[in-house]
Amino acid sequence: MGQFSIWHWLIIAAVFVLFFGAKRMPDAARGLGRSLRIFKSEVSQMQSEDSNSAPAQHLPPAQPRAAAATESQPQSKSL
Repeated sequence: MGQFSIWHWLIIAAVFVLFFGAKRMPDAARGLGRSLRIFKSEVSQMQSEDSNSAPAQHLPPAQPRAAAATESQPQSKSL
């Protein structure tokens, strides 16, 4: 109970063929393969970016915005 037998899988496959048609099944499989390939490449790219950014953690901390804004504005002296 709770497990799919071979007959369950055959019935599910037959329902898919009836719903989508035999002509659209290869296109759907190709689209699924392409999207999985894109997903894998994006995940590996994110992991490589994470490993490249790890040494950059030794940079000095950034200045607070208020201090940076006052330093960049010229100081005017009142007479």
